[in-house]
Amino acid sequence: MSAPEIHVEFAPELALFVPQGRRLGATPVTTDGTSSLGHVVESLGVPLTEVGTLRVDGHEVPRSYVPAAGDTVDVLPVARPQQVPGAPLRFLLDVHLGTLARRLRLLGVDTAYESTDIGDPALATRSATEKRVMLSRDRGLLHRRELWAGAFVYSTRPEDQLRDILDRFRPELRPWTRCTACNGLLREATKEQVADRLEHGTERSYDVFAQCDECGRPYWKGAHHEQLEQIVANALADANRPTPPATPP
Repeated sequence: MSAPEIHVEFAPELALFVPQGRRLGATPVTTDGTSSLGHVVESLGVPLTEVGTLRVDGHEVPRSYVPAAGDTVDVLPVARPQQVPGAPLRFLLDVHLGTLARRLRLLGVDTAYESTDIGDPALATRSATEKRVMLSRDRGLLHRRELWAGAFVYSTRPEDQLRDILDRFRPELRPWTRCTACNGLLREATKEQVADRLEHGTERSYDVFAQCDECGRPYWKGAHHEQLEQIVANALADANRPTPPATPP
């Protein structure tokens, strides 16, 4: 008996994950007749973290659906803003996303970050254990079954990365409340409380401080504060823009 052949079409947003020949219109795929549609889509290169609705001949089906010969499948991207049920929204970033991690923390978003390469299995396990959304540009990592949840970071530019993640997940923003170094919470501090951590020029020039409850790092409005304020202002402006109505598929 011949293997079933189906036709699969990927939404333009998913084109970068599939070979060039599958980026325009429906293309034939030979299946084994027993694998789920989710498995078939993943085997073609698309992490399931990026897949939203699946439609067969115009009807929505679950990822567990086993495609039959002649099916026409439409693979759509995750709807935005994406909901991640089951835990407070918080993130885990791999070693390549340090700048994005610091900017998310600047905005008060709970963001764990591994500054060394601990390997995909350990990252996936931490995502599951702490119920954090794994953010990465490593497609192989996002294919791992252990992940609690995940998302591909599409750009290599930190400003675009931040904009995309904020648009996709719409986390609550609480700027200036987290340590950009360790993700701990900040509290107001007096000059005397942080004096032993300040250089002499800083101690003379500033009077308003905050300090991390976790690592003790002091914060003040230093030379780069204007640049940080702009990052915060841009993020808040984007967050306050109304979400455009969903376009019917």
